[in-house]
Amino acid sequence: MSGSGVLLINLGTPDAPTAAAIRRFLRQFLSDRRVVQLPRVLWLPILYGFILPFRPGRLAQAYQKIWRVDGSPLLAIAHKQAAALRTQLKIPVALGMCYGTPSIADALAQLRAQNVEHIVALPLYPQYSDTTTAAALDCLPKNQTVSVIRDYHAEAGYIAALAESVREHWQSQGRGDHLLMSFHGIPQSYVDQGDPYETQCRETAGLLARALSLKESEWSLGFQSRLGRAPWLKPYTDVLLPELAARGIRKLDVICPGFSADCLETLEEVSIRYAEDFGAAGGTLRYIAALNERPAHIAALAATVTRTLAG
Repeated sequence: MSGSGVLLINLGTPDAPTAAAIRRFLRQFLSDRRVVQLPRVLWLPILYGFILPFRPGRLAQAYQKIWRVDGSPLLAIAHKQAAALRTQLKIPVALGMCYGTPSIADALAQLRAQNVEHIVALPLYPQYSDTTTAAALDCLPKNQTVSVIRDYHAEAGYIAALAESVREHWQSQGRGDHLLMSFHGIPQSYVDQGDPYETQCRETAGLLARALSLKESEWSLGFQSRLGRAPWLKPYTDVLLPELAARGIRKLDVICPGFSADCLETLEEVSIRYAEDFGAAGGTLRYIAALNERPAHIAALAATVTRTLAG
């Protein structure tokens, strides 16, 4: 693996839990044509006229609930993931974010400074989507040898790490009545145009259910975090919650297998807001943390990188 290094990529995060920092982040994120695939003449007036003036203030309150002493949870965890992967692989590993800091350009400069000639790009999105993985790959250099790990949604080590995290949760908290697997949603139109994301999410969910020996009635799949009025992937997680409560489920375990690290969508949306909603319906929602820097997760990522280098 001489001369090789890993470019670890995630979506990114605001630099601070303030409206100004969130506005800067959203401007970059929501201007990406991969993320919002509407014609610019339709989208930019919405972005600059409605979203950027008003949404950052609301999001600031949400970010303030989850912000840590060491900063953004996503970024703090990503640095730990990079350090653990570096230790395991014993080659350079640099962290870059699609939006915000540290940038992918900065990470590539770090790898060049360490005389890395062959880069393995590892976007930390288990399931491929044009809105995430492709957006990350757009930033890769065209004049350097780069091997790309497009997804790892069905990798045995990844599924085993997910199953291990669920079993540990059950061992410490007791087993819930039902397991809900909640993935980030994308517009239905993107899937209709060929994005494989939904298929890969459903495959991950099925493999995890099989690894846990769950019956069909013991688990569900949902999609969260939709934005706007256009149809997104269904079923919607927030619609599923009262339906599950109506079925008599009082203790609901929720895992988010599409998130490699905890972030706003898991810590605030699921662990706080969805837990409050399910509590109002008469139940208790217990969030199972993302894989983050769990040893089994790092080992699975390292195995995928090693196979890519060998191939």
